[in-house]
Amino acid sequence: MSSLLLAGLAAVPIIAILVLMVGFRWSAARSGSVGLLLALGIAWFAFGYGTRVLLELGVGVATAGALGEALFLALTILWIIFPALCIHELQSRTGAIDVLREAMGRLSDDPRIVALLVAWFFVLFIEGAAGFGTSVALAAPFLVSAGFGRVEAVSIALIGHAVGVSFGAVGTPILPQLAVTPFSGGELAAATANYHVLLGWLMPLVVMWLVSRAFAGSRQISLTQWLWPLFAAVAFLLPFYLIAVFIGPELPTLGGALLGALIFVAVLVGLRRRENRPQAGQLSASGHQLLRASAPYLALVALVLVTRLITPIREALQGITLAWQFEAFSGSMAVLYHPGTLLLLSFLIGAVCQRAALAEVSASAGQVLRRMVTVTLALAAMLALSRVMVHAQMIDTLALAAASATGSTWPLFAPFVGVLGTFVTGSATASNILFSDFQQATAERLGMPALPLLGAQGFGAAVGNIICPHNIVAASATVSLVGQEGEVLRRTLGPALIYALLGGMLALWVFV
Repeated sequence: MSSLLLAGLAAVPIIAILVLMVGFRWSAARSGSVGLLLALGIAWFAFGYGTRVLLELGVGVATAGALGEALFLALTILWIIFPALCIHELQSRTGAIDVLREAMGRLSDDPRIVALLVAWFFVLFIEGAAGFGTSVALAAPFLVSAGFGRVEAVSIALIGHAVGVSFGAVGTPILPQLAVTPFSGGELAAATANYHVLLGWLMPLVVMWLVSRAFAGSRQISLTQWLWPLFAAVAFLLPFYLIAVFIGPELPTLGGALLGALIFVAVLVGLRRRENRPQAGQLSASGHQLLRASAPYLALVALVLVTRLITPIREALQGITLAWQFEAFSGSMAVLYHPGTLLLLSFLIGAVCQRAALAEVSASAGQVLRRMVTVTLALAAMLALSRVMVHAQMIDTLALAAASATGSTWPLFAPFVGVLGTFVTGSATASNILFSDFQQATAERLGMPALPLLGAQGFGAAVGNIICPHNIVAASATVSLVGQEGEVLRRTLGPALIYALLGGMLALWVFV
């Protein structure tokens, strides 16, 4: 069988997922299941999976091993998703999220400043803590209540949160790359952060531009006022980058947003006092109430810092692992060092600090478990598809074809692969699951270092969240926006493509 035909067959499962999800609007779970069945059939009958590729293991053993890897990796990711969403659910039930919203809204009545506070710092903070669509879902309704139109609210929230998606939910999108590449979490975090720190300033500028359009009738933005989004960018991106390089993938978004917001608010309040301008209003919540409302996030930041920066604690926690191996298949997880464990502790600490009743805690967990059924099916299907394609050498075959077709210009297209994965699956994590092996294999075929391309993949996967139909529909639903989702896509498509293109040009420059 010719190499071109094999490459075409290897692409069939991914093309099927694209067609089913985009063309027929199937769910990720249904589409992923079909893609998995196609991948298994092609692996068995065209690639000799289990007999030729895996040295006569047998089809049954080889298939069971790949599915076992997928299930184990799915559980490690679900262990993050569950407590992250539990925190969000508890914050909603206890009213803590309303306290935090009000605190931000009282800092300024200027829609431009409100937009930066909510559609940049707040949305990035929630993205870093919870991810999985919760950040935009929380920010869009608040923006509507602050006077923004529904389309504008959803659009600027989607654009503002994208820079932080690469390390959303305490670094979850990095986990698939960590599992299938030889690089450490710190190396992958730095490689991805390089793109955002050089290009991320574009996003708050776009947010400000959309705000200027929304309020053009009454408020014009002067040249000096464009300095606010640039200052907001620096306030976030500098700690974001330093945390990614020196600490790892768990805290860049969460810590960058928290530190950046403190800097931004301090400067904002200082200027108001200097100009003798009154605050936008009196905050009904006390400082103690604000502290309690922030308890889960503050606890998470403290736990991550302690477990990552104190060497004896880090080494002790990393030494306790859950691991298995079966023939050519394996998996491992440092249970106590895992971000999911830290999120669970933060959830419980938050519940205690907020004096939540046991019924509220159990109701939050129960609600999340019900929501996770579809997520679990989709994640398991996508992971199984990925592991089968990897072990059957289907990804390697696709990489060879891509290398032959694009040659030395491949880095220009690398971020768009990440965008495509997120556009289709609705998740940067799923995009990295599908295409991290592909990016690494392509780099090897072209004789290029893999780390910058894996960074481009993580970067592109984050950009894809801006135009992902799943995110647009979900966010639009939170503000009762019906029938205008296409208008949101029109406003976000241009910034997303420009951002991805700049990332591709940066990747190409690295290799020139």
